[in-house]
Amino acid sequence: STRRTRLALGILIPYVRCGQTTLPGFSLPVYVGTMAPSPRPNPRRGKRKPAPRQRPRKRKAVQSIGSVERAAHALREGKPVAVKSGREIVIVYAVETMSGAKLSAARKTAKHLRLVLTHARARTLKIRLYTPDAIALPIDAKDRVEKLRAIADPTDDMAEPMKGPFEAERAKLPVGFLAGIKLAKLSGLLPAIVAARIAKTDSNIVTIGARDIADYEGEAAKTLKIVTRARVPLEGAEKTELIAFRSADGGPEHYAILINAPSTRAPILARLHSECFTGDLLGSLKCDCGPQLRGAIDAIAKNGGGMLLYLAQEGRGIGLINKLRAYRLQDQGFDTLQANERLGFEIDERLYGIAAKMLKLLGYGAVRLMTNNPDKVSALEKYGVTVAERVPHTFPTNAHNAGYIATKARAGHQF
Repeated sequence: STRRTRLALGILIPYVRCGQTTLPGFSLPVYVGTMAPSPRPNPRRGKRKPAPRQRPRKRKAVQSIGSVERAAHALREGKPVAVKSGREIVIVYAVETMSGAKLSAARKTAKHLRLVLTHARARTLKIRLYTPDAIALPIDAKDRVEKLRAIADPTDDMAEPMKGPFEAERAKLPVGFLAGIKLAKLSGLLPAIVAARIAKTDSNIVTIGARDIADYEGEAAKTLKIVTRARVPLEGAEKTELIAFRSADGGPEHYAILINAPSTRAPILARLHSECFTGDLLGSLKCDCGPQLRGAIDAIAKNGGGMLLYLAQEGRGIGLINKLRAYRLQDQGFDTLQANERLGFEIDERLYGIAAKMLKLLGYGAVRLMTNNPDKVSALEKYGVTVAERVPHTFPTNAHNAGYIATKARAGHQF
């Protein structure tokens, strides 16, 4: 029987030299060999050396990104987070959610508090950039949290233009300062923090490694999985399937709208669409997102099939609340790119590793990309997706978004 065969083979594993024979009770030949004699103990050798200790396995990505989510939640609640890098520990507060009581407590816990801002925000405030990626300003003992927020939040710059002069630190900043800025971005908050070095952390404070924050986006893409999929007939595209994706961080889901399920052997017509609550749902005239979304679905259906990836990256990755802040700045006369920079963000904070992973999970390694933005082409190719063709995707402007479209053209979009 199969069971007896497995048993016999298990017993015969220690054999060294193998030859083919037929054992009694077996109808098929099996490979056996001459059993090697057991080695006799040698008293001269003494005791055996202990086996070398195995290195601990790397922590799973789920644990790493889970700790980032907990830290981000703490910042949103106005609580401190301890960021570790080697032996160095930095205490971090988000300026946006920090209370006066928390600032007073921070002064008792840590010496030399600093207000840390991105280069984008520092340029707006005419601060010299002595340190890479971010700058740190000393916080005076009399400074109140309202003053710190006024420096970090540009929406009242026109009402209160008299800020500074500021003198940024010239010494190298701790790794935890830069990690704290990134954590604030991941939290959907303004990229501005109050931070300081500390000797040790309290057990009640959420603690996270700077490396976990740096690796978060890549780990989130690695753990992306298909959660469910269902047929959802759309107007003009009845053979449509909606596929939901979720990362191990438990964050917002991303979706693929697959129309007519094209073959994976040829480049698929695809559109990457970042969610836009105001444009997609409310029909805002300030942008062209709504027409781009519905126009892409229509164009894909007429093409015979393709896919639209609906990515949870509102406002080019800065989040809805910060996008509304940018709209307020636009009402003051700044264009969309200037508004993002005044807030302290890069021109585009979107991540394309998620989109690449979604395509690969569905079996597509090459696309005909519907976009006017050449940066999307290079971003996808960076993550191993072949872009066989860039397909233009333009729509008429209106009185409210003509300036927005013109700004995108100046930024390199090809209309």
